[in-house]
Amino acid sequence: MSRSRSAQRSVEMSSLTAVLPLVAIVPVWLVSLVVFWLPVRIWWHVGFWALAGLHFGAVVVMFWRPLQKVLVMRMLGARRPSAEQAKRLEPAWRSVAQQLAIPHRRFALAVLPSDDLNAFACGGSLLVVTSFAIEELPRDEMTGVLAHEVAHHLGLHTVALTLRQWLSLPIFLLARVGFFLQNVAVAATRSFVSHSSALTAVGRLVSGLLNAIGWVFLSALVFSNRMANSIGKRSELEADRRAVEMGFGRELATALRRVAATEQATRSSQTRTDTQLTHPSARSRVAHIEALMRRAADRRRSLT
Repeated sequence: MSRSRSAQRSVEMSSLTAVLPLVAIVPVWLVSLVVFWLPVRIWWHVGFWALAGLHFGAVVVMFWRPLQKVLVMRMLGARRPSAEQAKRLEPAWRSVAQQLAIPHRRFALAVLPSDDLNAFACGGSLLVVTSFAIEELPRDEMTGVLAHEVAHHLGLHTVALTLRQWLSLPIFLLARVGFFLQNVAVAATRSFVSHSSALTAVGRLVSGLLNAIGWVFLSALVFSNRMANSIGKRSELEADRRAVEMGFGRELATALRRVAATEQATRSSQTRTDTQLTHPSARSRVAHIEALMRRAADRRRSLT
């Protein structure tokens, strides 16, 4: 694959299948908006579909690069690299940008304070690297990691994910409100109507209904997340493939071997991280990358 084609955005299979969790959450999102819309229309004469369109359309600004550097980074808890972190990140990123023949500032670097060895793509142009990864990874391995994250953007893997996260906000908020009101109902029942069996029964009924409502909305999020986790594993392999085509397969594989050592320690402690839930194991990704590089080498030999 040529450099110019490697730097082009294209819709990959995982980008299309990532729409499924988004579609699954839309009905619950509309129901949650109805709950918020009912009190809103008392004060403002706004139609439901106008409110839904406004909320859905607001996600477009999440892909606007200047706003990502301010709003999205704050939402993630990330920040701009410090001077010392920039010294380690910038050379690796420049290598990737030069290899792809793209402007250096086409994507924005951000740092997430964390003790995890991790990085991820977000929005339309953010490349987020944990502070621990910056400290631990040498420059060549960092180029492989950044190439992989750029591949997510170029494969449009982050579009449906960003939309789903945005639509999940009112659902999550409503679930939290339901659980909060359920706790209030339980406390009020115990404090004020415990002397009456009839009123206690009513209080328990109300708290039970509120608890059920909270779980309905929360279950929708859990179901959508599980679908997304399964699809996300495919997107990781597609991003690995594109990183190999960019010429950073060996560097990425070396970085993943470090991650594999971390996963081994995690398995020994019988815990699972979010990354392990949404990504194939580092060892399987290394094997996949090495297989891709062998096939590429065989094709080159056959051509010569």
